[in-house]
Amino acid sequence: MDLRTDNIKYESAMLANHQKVNFVHAGLGAPVILTHGLAASLHDWDDLLPELAGAGYAGYALDLLGHGESEKPESRSAYTVEKVYEHFSEWIDLLEIGRPMTLIGHSLGGALSLLYAIRNPQRVNALVLVNPFYDLKQLSTVIQSPLLRRVLGSHILDLTPYWLFRVFVDLTSFNYYAGHLQPHILPEHIRYQTALDFKRASSGIYNIVHTLPSLLADLPHLRQPTLLVWGRRDQTLAPSSFPKLSALMTNGVTSHSMPVCGHVPHQCHPEKFNPLVMNFLHDQHLSSAP
Repeated sequence: MDLRTDNIKYESAMLANHQKVNFVHAGLGAPVILTHGLAASLHDWDDLLPELAGAGYAGYALDLLGHGESEKPESRSAYTVEKVYEHFSEWIDLLEIGRPMTLIGHSLGGALSLLYAIRNPQRVNALVLVNPFYDLKQLSTVIQSPLLRRVLGSHILDLTPYWLFRVFVDLTSFNYYAGHLQPHILPEHIRYQTALDFKRASSGIYNIVHTLPSLLADLPHLRQPTLLVWGRRDQTLAPSSFPKLSALMTNGVTSHSMPVCGHVPHQCHPEKFNPLVMNFLHDQHLSSAP
């Protein structure tokens, strides 16, 4: 879907700590906060945000610290889960939303959504978690390798051209299972934006991953109804970790796996993902009235 409509507003603001936050707002009604994953941007939600606005919800999506058009600190010490969470939660405060929210988060955005719900349970009425990151043990062996960590922790990525990121995205998106019927799982416009987001992001963001505190002990205490969606071919986070998350949460989790998708099911097949979200919101009787 095209975000260039009169109903969708791109904005930026300065937080109390003088850090810039870039975000988009669409629609009026019950508030829904959408949070992307590592090396992504608010454009992760280009397909979902218009549907939310059209159904009578107020959707808000931001570029996290170090991503997109938001603040990009030079110091690598600024890139921790706690620092990103501060940026995220201060932005929510800036919105001055006077009613409980639904949080939708993918991967790192799922971790931030979980942290926010744990720390502010009265402000969250529902959660939608998409391949959520909640424990370091979820990370694949490749991502945890010392060599990759050294590369990601260096300035090499700052010098990497867009076309090289695009080659990587195209290769990892190629569908070896479907032959010539579906050469790529991700649509062309998604692959373009994904490579652009990799290029725009600060190289310091890759330090964030290894600063996540385990959320395992807190998960059973969450009470918000939750929709959990994951791709069975995730090569970033172990697919087996998502049913485990569902079992740990005692708040009536609705789970749905997408067999063809990997780490980004919301972008892989939005025509299947979006109805899951919209039906979940409807089933929770979340009022769309302002």
